[in-house]
Amino acid sequence: MNHKILVSLGLCLLALALAACAGLSDPVATEPTIDPSEPISNDEQPSGEAPISPLDPIPGEDKMRRGEVVIEKSEVLIMESYPLQVMLSIQGTLSTPCHRLRAKLEKPDGENRIQVEVYSLVDPNEICVQMLEDFETNLPLGSYPDGSYTIWLNGVQVGEFKQ
Repeated sequence: MNHKILVSLGLCLLALALAACAGLSDPVATEPTIDPSEPISNDEQPSGEAPISPLDPIPGEDKMRRGEVVIEKSEVLIMESYPLQVMLSIQGTLSTPCHRLRAKLEKPDGENRIQVEVYSLVDPNEICVQMLEDFETNLPLGSYPDGSYTIWLNGVQVGEFKQ
């Protein structure tokens, strides 16, 4: 009887030790340094690096097929900084886990509308389980000159702010 208790206790301690160590080998993701005076560009990414945000290009994306995303929630976040920093928080779903989230950010137009387009890309030759994939991301929009701005996400106004 005591033998069974000791074995069970030993297995529990081993499981706890493994669970405690599981997170130690995960690399810490670091955010890139962003110049707050420049809107973010989709044009360049150092080769060999994994995309850091949906604004960063995906290697080989010219061979991928464009897909839709379902936006369930979005929120404009104003950072308490000077100059004012704006971020767009987005939650939604992708068609499959193989779809990769992408975003395109435009500079403000003549009416101070900031257009953000969110979509997905998928490799048409990749075999993938057919299930929805949840996503949540924060897109840094940067800072802007004084004025009133509206933010449009996939053609729908989702917020506004005054600089």
